[in-house]
Amino acid sequence: MSNLEIALLSFPVLLVLIFARMPIGLAMLICGFFGNWLVLGRFTPILAQLKTLPVTTFSSYSLSIIPLFLLMGQFAAKGGMSQALFRAANGWLGHRKGGVAMAAIGACAGFGAICGSSIATAATMGKVALPELKRFGYDGGLATGALAAGGTLGILIPPSVILVIYAILTEQNIAKLFLAAVVPGVLAMLGYMLTIAIYVRVKPDSSGLRDKAPLAERLRLTFEVWPVLLVFFLVVFGIYFGWFTPTEGAAIGAAGTGLIALLNGGLKGGALGESVRETAVATGMIFLIILGAGVYNSFLALSQLPQEAAGWVVEQGFSPWMVLTVILLTYLAFGCVMDSLSMILLTVPIFFPIVSGLDFGLSPDEFAIWFGILILIVVEVGLITPPVGLNLFVINSMAKDTPMIRTFLGAAPFVASDIVRTVILATFPIITLFLVRWLY
Repeated sequence: MSNLEIALLSFPVLLVLIFARMPIGLAMLICGFFGNWLVLGRFTPILAQLKTLPVTTFSSYSLSIIPLFLLMGQFAAKGGMSQALFRAANGWLGHRKGGVAMAAIGACAGFGAICGSSIATAATMGKVALPELKRFGYDGGLATGALAAGGTLGILIPPSVILVIYAILTEQNIAKLFLAAVVPGVLAMLGYMLTIAIYVRVKPDSSGLRDKAPLAERLRLTFEVWPVLLVFFLVVFGIYFGWFTPTEGAAIGAAGTGLIALLNGGLKGGALGESVRETAVATGMIFLIILGAGVYNSFLALSQLPQEAAGWVVEQGFSPWMVLTVILLTYLAFGCVMDSLSMILLTVPIFFPIVSGLDFGLSPDEFAIWFGILILIVVEVGLITPPVGLNLFVINSMAKDTPMIRTFLGAAPFVASDIVRTVILATFPIITLFLVRWLY
């Protein structure tokens, strides 16, 4: 069996291990370990790699941004910022048809701006918004589907942990990627709100109405979210204007949200220790996936699969847009069985060399940024598609009276919205790139 055949065979083996409920990081580590052994014929090289790879990988200064952004999200949740965001959005939108669900989407976008994690955004906003949606008579499928979709904004609205990983893999500027994600993130929020507006008109009995809040009340609720806006603008614009590096920005964001949570009384008792512990657990999970992907990708590189795939695509003469379409469809398919971080770590080292050699009329840096945002969007779709849509399971676990199938069906219109947005952003790269071109 050739090295290339071994590499191709490793993909179904990896999927079988994942379906057997083995942790994805461990599954990639095992496939990479034995793949290296089959290619080289001995264990010594891979054992030597495992001796040094964890140290060289986890001592990377760039990776320190991940636990800091996760800690920022923990402090934001403990400090009551999620509740303030939902109350403010609900004050302005809640009286409209489908308005409470729209308010939940808006609050998810606001919380995503200080969190960076999709699952954390979905879980936090689910606790806040789900009782209100039930109180005003929203259909269980619409309520859970909207919150699951809104949670995906956590990895699209900057700062985003997934974008940090992509920037490290492709050696791109994190600040430019954050800036490029702003407009697609706003479009995602508006697209979800439009989806809700259409849904409640097609099914009028799927939502209830609440009274319109007085203007003074709405202004008061809006004023309560100023800490969120302050942290977001300080972190994102501080990184953009060069006041501090992305890692320093993440540290400042974590310190800022921690201070706000402390002043709000959100860190009383064991809340501080709980925040640090949950951050450590999430960071450990992410780092295990990074380690597994590092071993697996070293095996793929050793087998020459990425280079052979890139050469084969060039020889076939496929158009760049056809190749891009196939890659995006592949991500949609992978999203049904894998989580977003694993997909990025597993596929970017293979797909990026393939598309980098194609002509899309963009400079190499602009292409890398545009391609990264497209990947981010299709990866987020995987969070709300069965059977492994993590956000769907997170939200459904909070709605005990809503069957899982209704949550799947409730998320379907939001998946359609994501696909339409992906087509638009793929067809018109300027939508993603104009802020980067204007400000850099």
